[in-house]
Amino acid sequence: MYLVTGGAGFIGSNLVAALAARGEEVMVVDRLGSGDKWRNLAKHGIAGLLPPEEIEDFWAAEPPVTAVLHMGAISATTETDGDLVAATNLTLPLWLWSACAARGVPFLYASSAATYGDGAQGFDDDASPAALARLRPLNLYGWSKLAFDRRVAQMLERGAPRPPQWAGLRFFNVYGPNEAHKGRMASVLFHKFRQVMAGEPATLFRSDRADIADGQQMRDFVHVDDCVAVMLWLLENPQVSGLFNVGSGRARSFLDLVQAMFAALGREPDIRFIDMPADLRGKYQYFTEAPLDRLRAAGFNAQTTPLEEGVRRTVQDVLMTEDPYR
Repeated sequence: MYLVTGGAGFIGSNLVAALAARGEEVMVVDRLGSGDKWRNLAKHGIAGLLPPEEIEDFWAAEPPVTAVLHMGAISATTETDGDLVAATNLTLPLWLWSACAARGVPFLYASSAATYGDGAQGFDDDASPAALARLRPLNLYGWSKLAFDRRVAQMLERGAPRPPQWAGLRFFNVYGPNEAHKGRMASVLFHKFRQVMAGEPATLFRSDRADIADGQQMRDFVHVDDCVAVMLWLLENPQVSGLFNVGSGRARSFLDLVQAMFAALGREPDIRFIDMPADLRGKYQYFTEAPLDRLRAAGFNAQTTPLEEGVRRTVQDVLMTEDPYR
């Protein structure tokens, strides 16, 4: 049985779908709330749905867990409740780490490209304490993810008990199926598609930097299928542990993304630039790109999905269908 926290969420539900397709038993740890988040799981058989507050009691019963895949988090970059974020993004994964170490269970967890802050220190997924100490996230979410990465590095350096396999995955700008529940935190592609379907132009933030034109802010956009492929490969290669970037390996502009969306829709681009919201000013990444050298050196050689193909698949095979869930 695989234990997937955040298994009804975006990346988590795509992972659950892939494991279920392989015939694996999957216990999902998540809350569904009162919206349509349940639809992310509706097409797949699962072993059960466990509220996060019951995970310790579940673990105490010593179920036959093959691996823990910790995708659950407070992922809103605008969240300001420090105690909530620390409890969810730091305290819980520390407990899971210790529990997996004690029982000899592999542990994979979601880190984030938000740990890199404005990118001034680069995007090297160096897991050493010295390298991690140099990073300066721009928001509470990024700090919480970095705090856990740093604690893992400290425990490894001190020879503390560790899971037999562990991997921290620094996901970059992920897009794909099962984002509808994320609200403001859904991908740019999802929001722009909704705008255009409502008869509006696709809006992008104006640049407030003189050296970067409007729409030329750049991100490493990675299809969720590529993220799942990395996790499945890690499960198949238990000798591999470490902190790894997970992206496409190539930065592309927001303008590229939106133009690819219009091409997938068979429409001429209709784009309007708007001012950046006040709560994002000074906390906005203008460039991200995931070097994949460490992941490649570890043996992962699958090719990542080109942006235009990933956007086409997401728009035509998911968002434009009657049942836009995986």
